[in-house]
Amino acid sequence: MSLTGAAVPAPDGTPSTPTRRAEARPVREALREVATRPAGVVGMVLTCIVVVAAIFAPVIAPHSPLYQFPDGLRANGSPVGPNATFLLGADALGRDEFSRLLWGLRETLAVSVTANIIAAVIGVAVGCLAGYYGGWLDAVLMRITEVLIAIPAILLAAFLAIVIRPSLATLILIVGGVSWFYLAKIVRAEVLSIRQREFVSAAKLYGAGSGTIIFIHVLRQVWSLVIVYTTLQLADTATFVSAMSFVGVGIQPPTPSLGDMIADGSHYLESIPRLAIVPGVALGLVVLGFNLLGDSLHDAMEKHA
Repeated sequence: MSLTGAAVPAPDGTPSTPTRRAEARPVREALREVATRPAGVVGMVLTCIVVVAAIFAPVIAPHSPLYQFPDGLRANGSPVGPNATFLLGADALGRDEFSRLLWGLRETLAVSVTANIIAAVIGVAVGCLAGYYGGWLDAVLMRITEVLIAIPAILLAAFLAIVIRPSLATLILIVGGVSWFYLAKIVRAEVLSIRQREFVSAAKLYGAGSGTIIFIHVLRQVWSLVIVYTTLQLADTATFVSAMSFVGVGIQPPTPSLGDMIADGSHYLESIPRLAIVPGVALGLVVLGFNLLGDSLHDAMEKHA
């Protein structure tokens, strides 16, 4: 048993069961702690509502988000307000606003979550390689990261979206590709500390290679940090995706998205403010839920680390 409390790894580099239990315990305790915090509970409730609404949008939505209903417009061409048929009213083209909101939430979250996973993979890979090997590799990777950080992400993403033919797949890759920079630096700083610990030295003595040490020992130590950061980053990514859609380089019409709905509704702020306010409130709840959950999870992990 090392002085850090981690069991000495077996000759094949696999941690013993007590090590895995010791590493999992702080996570379980942190989750219980989040459930006792008012902010954490609110964050979990909001996040669950948003995620359930997005996943089950095809079931919950009463109408197609693309169909233009003739009775969605009045005789003068203005959209009808909330009624028994259109729960949140219709938009300027006679489409059901409630159905579009659910599908817009679904598309926005789908892009945000997938892009965040891509960003996490890239950020963790770059951070682990730079932090563990150091030297020239660390210098090159960190200089590239710092240069990319210096470029405003929205401008870089918008430029790539204009150059590359916009589609849902390319949007996910673009957002993921411009969202990993800060995570890479955070993971690198953590790995610089981890590689000096005794369980890493013990693994080397048993003949474990660098790849085994990184995948089995180093990643096991940083994954809780990555989970907390990724949870917080989801709020920023959802806002980022909506901002791209707002300026016309994100999710492309007629596919509904929160950013596109806000952009369309902004033309009717004086006459029909609900067209911009409703999707804006929905985006605000998404951001609030993920931020509250991420902050509570961060505080709880710090307490039980």
